[in-house]
Amino acid sequence: MPRTFDLLVIGDANPDVVLGPLHAPLAFGQHEQLVGSGLLTLGGSAAIMACGAARLGLEVAFAGRIGDDEAGRFVRAALDDRGVDTGALRVDRTLATPLTVVLTLSDGDRAILTSPGTLTATGPEDVPRDLLVTSRHIHAASYFLLPELAAALPELFGTARARGATTSLDTNDDPSGRWAPDALPATLAVTDFLLPNAQEAIALSAAMPASAALSSTAGTTAESVETAAAALAAQGPHVIVKNGAAGAVAHDGSTLLSTDGIPAQPVDTVGAGDSFDAGFVAAHLRGLSTAHALALAAACGALSTRAHGGTPSQPTWAEAVAALSRNGKNL
Repeated sequence: MPRTFDLLVIGDANPDVVLGPLHAPLAFGQHEQLVGSGLLTLGGSAAIMACGAARLGLEVAFAGRIGDDEAGRFVRAALDDRGVDTGALRVDRTLATPLTVVLTLSDGDRAILTSPGTLTATGPEDVPRDLLVTSRHIHAASYFLLPELAAALPELFGTARARGATTSLDTNDDPSGRWAPDALPATLAVTDFLLPNAQEAIALSAAMPASAALSSTAGTTAESVETAAAALAAQGPHVIVKNGAAGAVAHDGSTLLSTDGIPAQPVDTVGAGDSFDAGFVAAHLRGLSTAHALALAAACGALSTRAHGGTPSQPTWAEAVAALSRNGKNL
């Protein structure tokens, strides 16, 4: 009997080179600058989320595309080592595996440089139908980096939902600054959970047709985040907005929920949002309420910042629950 999965993750996977923190502006002119740490680790929003979900106890499969190169072999080995099934990770013989350099600052901010490689060619043919129609939940990430896959998400998500699965999307940043390709409203209509961070939520809501939300240049105050969440929820999905140390909010179109952040002293915030996504989906698949899922997800995001890179300090389910308990919250 074919193996079935709790979660199918589709999207990006690449090596990350994480360097920092920078204590001065990045200098060109062949000037060498020293930083406190450097790490070669698994990156890509989808890949980090998949690893976080596997760490939390889910059976996870990954679908995407890598190149026939050392970077691609690194990606597959890293996913395998973390318990993610890579049977659907396709090898492209002509395009290179994506590569990302992350430059961090001591305040947690970062700059991200990505060579897209196979991302531009990844499409619906990279998502096996048997996984799509048998997995309990489908998660997609890095929407704006994967134009062929993004255009197919309405059909892919629609097919999965017709078979009883739930769906989630983390768009991540849009390098073009447009934020609203033609297929996005149709995708949101078949998305159960939209999982942007605060800045992304504001930009997305401002770009929606007939949106009355704030401009994408607005600050990320509690009021602006809540307004953006409400505007996006009007497009169909249950909106879960990550807001760093301030916690997170959820809006289902009528009711707003919020949770405080778990206190943390971050070493590195790379991938924290993806670990949050993993926590929320894992909690949802365990049948927890939205309020409890929101709190569990915030704990997962905070705990993931304990080490450099997106995956090394992702928590187990027991660790996340214990962190909530230490902060006076119980599931």
